[in-house]
Amino acid sequence: MRKDIYLIVALVVIAAGLVLYLVTNSQSHPVSTARDAPPSSATTATVGSADRDARSASIERRQADDPFALGATTAPVTMVMFSDYRCPFCAKFSRDIEPELVERFVDNGALRIEWRDYPLLGDQSTQAARAGRAAAAQGRFWEFNRAVYAAAPERAKADLTEAKLIEFARAAGVADIKRFTTQLRSDYFDAAIESDLAQGNSIGVPSTPAFLINDTPVLGAQSLDEFVRVITHSRDSR
Repeated sequence: MRKDIYLIVALVVIAAGLVLYLVTNSQSHPVSTARDAPPSSATTATVGSADRDARSASIERRQADDPFALGATTAPVTMVMFSDYRCPFCAKFSRDIEPELVERFVDNGALRIEWRDYPLLGDQSTQAARAGRAAAAQGRFWEFNRAVYAAAPERAKADLTEAKLIEFARAAGVADIKRFTTQLRSDYFDAAIESDLAQGNSIGVPSTPAFLINDTPVLGAQSLDEFVRVITHSRDSR
């Protein structure tokens, strides 16, 4: 009987510890799928409005003339997106969802989209991030970005060799290919790329694509309806 009592006490202690771990872990890693944490869920509701605004503001940049952003700095909703050029789901978002969001929300001043490099899929991902920034240095970031994703395979990781990245730069209208290639081969942009990675890590981004829409985290290439729902809710609740 004494052994049974000890066993019960031990199980209670373990269960309590597990609950404490899950609560602590959920607070330190706030990013989750939109289905797991919709804007009206208890997870979001338990965070005070001041805390939510502070977290969003720390992630957003809202810098004028930011080559990695689309939309007005005064937009009521900002969507920060963490992406990898080799990620097939990032490519799906770029091809199928982003143009619709631009037409519905960015063009009328309701939404601002900010890009963050989050290269997780090896050396080619880092090289592609450098290439994107080299294109941005010549005012052709989004053209380069869309050229890469338009050519990406549906389900596999893109094979982004240096030669292919240079061809994408030409297709995107990058004027000085020699300068582009020099920067592509250097570590000139590595500190900025690492800064984006650190920002994603600070909020617990586990994979790409990942989005923070004001205070609401969304993971993966969700449906257009899901993005519209979260953006509309964020806009209307401001």
